[in-house]
Amino acid sequence: MTGKSEFNTDYDLVVVGSGAGALTAAITAAAKGLRVLVVEKMDKYGGTSALSGGGIWIPCNHHFKAKGGQDTPEKAWTYLKNAIGDDIDEPRVRTYIEKAPEMIKWLEKNSRVRYAVAEKYPDYYPHLEGFLPGGRTLDPELFDISSLKDELPNLREASRGNMLMGKISWTARHAHIAMSKSRGWRLMVIWMMLRYKLDFMWRKKTGEKRDRRTALGNALIASLRASLIDKGVPVWLNTNFVELIEEDGRVCGVVVERDGKQQRIRADKGVILGAGGFEQNPVLREKYLPQPNKVEWCTTPEGANTGAGLEAGQKLGAATALLDWAWWTPSFLVPGETKARGVFAERAFPGAIVVNSLGKRFVNEATPYLEFVTAMYADNQDTQGKSIPSWVVFDSKFRFSYAMGPLMPGQIMPDSRLRKEWLNTLYFKADTLEALAAKINVDVAGLQATVKKINHYAETGIDEDFARGGNVFDRYYGDSNITPNPCLAPVAKGPYYAMPIQAGDIGTKGGLLTNKHAQVVKPDGQVIPGLYAIGNTSASVMGTTYPGAGGTLGPAMTFGYIAALDAAARK
Repeated sequence: MTGKSEFNTDYDLVVVGSGAGALTAAITAAAKGLRVLVVEKMDKYGGTSALSGGGIWIPCNHHFKAKGGQDTPEKAWTYLKNAIGDDIDEPRVRTYIEKAPEMIKWLEKNSRVRYAVAEKYPDYYPHLEGFLPGGRTLDPELFDISSLKDELPNLREASRGNMLMGKISWTARHAHIAMSKSRGWRLMVIWMMLRYKLDFMWRKKTGEKRDRRTALGNALIASLRASLIDKGVPVWLNTNFVELIEEDGRVCGVVVERDGKQQRIRADKGVILGAGGFEQNPVLREKYLPQPNKVEWCTTPEGANTGAGLEAGQKLGAATALLDWAWWTPSFLVPGETKARGVFAERAFPGAIVVNSLGKRFVNEATPYLEFVTAMYADNQDTQGKSIPSWVVFDSKFRFSYAMGPLMPGQIMPDSRLRKEWLNTLYFKADTLEALAAKINVDVAGLQATVKKINHYAETGIDEDFARGGNVFDRYYGDSNITPNPCLAPVAKGPYYAMPIQAGDIGTKGGLLTNKHAQVVKPDGQVIPGLYAIGNTSASVMGTTYPGAGGTLGPAMTFGYIAALDAAARK
């Protein structure tokens, strides 16, 4: 919308969206003395961030330094330059490397947000110069959500897939100890379960079923929201962003719909779009993303991220980039659940393989999730549609010892306790490989040959096809008790299981093109005054890559911080 407009209310800055980047921007702006309003179209705040792991990839962060870690800006630049390649946006990337550690140090000093370094969590590309085997990813500390008081019911609940037994909060550091079966993991799990049970009085008093001590992305969002409460920043829920208001070539407000009525809100310093990507919009998915793809395969909140920020920017002539990319993540479709579950750590567990319908492996199962789905699409094209969906195949020994998606280890949750509607939908089961292949329409001879090879590789410890378990990232979630390769074990003991795995995502990667100040720009590089974009509303600073855990939220929060500072400095 252009031209002079009457306004219903007036703020200095309007932030659209309530994910980690948006709330970081709001806190930063409020601390600089701006009158800030956050608008969120859903009935819960937190967006995709509340369901995420909450990690942030921050080179040269102060937590790692305090532990004696060694990192330098130039080493981080070398790593990202090698990862992103020739299309790297040097000004934005160098700004990120410089400002990310500043952002988190400032945020911890000026809010309730608290992080700890995941010292053993490696960057995702061990073969690249500049790689670090740990220290760049920060993991949220546990946060007591009772401090949210009246705002607690409005917090988007954490993903069950991110919690122990689907209900007990744990940090990424806890999860790594348990999943890799490191020393003391059993006692740790028992203690966490006991702690949860002993807190039953709080749940009874409040009527809450969730763990009072939340973790991961839910802890991040809860601590950010608590900080906004401290600063008196309003968050309007159920408020749909309609369009931007532009006067004399400058964005100066937004039109929103609230309680069935449209309102015009002035934003003297500008508007920050942190409204997520477009993965929940089937029309835009069809237009931009590779095929096949479905909304149902993505792991983000149903109906949340539909591209409103992207389309608003495009109406003003904004440039875009990376619209054919997403933050790819393989996913399971769980009957009765409204969104897919991402498959992250389980792919590294020894004794499970992934095959196409020819019965053949096509990728190192333990590879980073973006690369995994990229390989699915490549193989699907090469095989004329044989890889989407693919199949996770494992035996009874794996089933007893390890989790796979919502299937907890059989020693905790035997088949008799699984939901009946999951059988022959979420998972398939047969006494022999031949019978299993017939059930899932996978080539029998191909599957038998693949299993024979993987069993041999498990003995030698060397995956001759895809080098699974051959680097520190693969082994991060491998079973430390399995030798010679913590990511390889035989598939040899019936009954056998298979689960269909889809080419999912945790959000789209492409969006509005921005400069190093998070300002939205036009194709000629000219800034659209007053308009900022962050997170998945903007084209990722990471290009087509995913350098490490927190490679989404780290930039979202950093450029949210940068955008707020830039807006505050504007006359």
